[in-house]
Amino acid sequence: MKNNLWKIPVLLGILMLLAAGGLCIHNLREGKAAAEHADTAMEALKEQIPEQPADPEPPKQTAVPQTEDLFARYEPAEPEEPQAPADILLGDSAYCGYLSIPALELELPVQSGWSYPALKQSPCRVSGSAGTNDLIIAAHNYPAHFGRIGTLNAGDTIIFTDTQGTAYPFAVSYIEIIDGTEIAYSGIPKG
Repeated sequence: MKNNLWKIPVLLGILMLLAAGGLCIHNLREGKAAAEHADTAMEALKEQIPEQPADPEPPKQTAVPQTEDLFARYEPAEPEEPQAPADILLGDSAYCGYLSIPALELELPVQSGWSYPALKQSPCRVSGSAGTNDLIIAAHNYPAHFGRIGTLNAGDTIIFTDTQGTAYPFAVSYIEIIDGTEIAYSGIPKG
């Protein structure tokens, strides 16, 4: 009996290796499905989003007739909240635009709202908007999604294009790698 006890840890080790292999295969299939979904959604979005000219001309200045009382008390106007463009519905998913990351040769559709099932398909808007400069986008680290985002450098460009075709270029200002357990991370650079 004593001679057969070594078989139990070996059998458990084999079972753990099989489970790890199964998990790897599952993750690879999930990443492939996400890449296929993103490609299909990008094709459909590009067909529906109008292209904007690369360098739009500035609006022409026209003379405005003076009709208001120049000596009236000044009262500032309430700032208008920019209206987010309408989403594009593709199947059961609504999209607010797409991301272009030239340094990674990557274009990805961005779903309007996030959920765990939606993140398995494409990046998702968590909150904010590009128009108000507070857009937050989340994505999985699948190779076809944000898996290579850690290879970006300060100065690399990321462009968000909304459903009206307005492109909002952003530049990577710094790179910081945080531990996955830092749930209270503020995101504010120190110094």
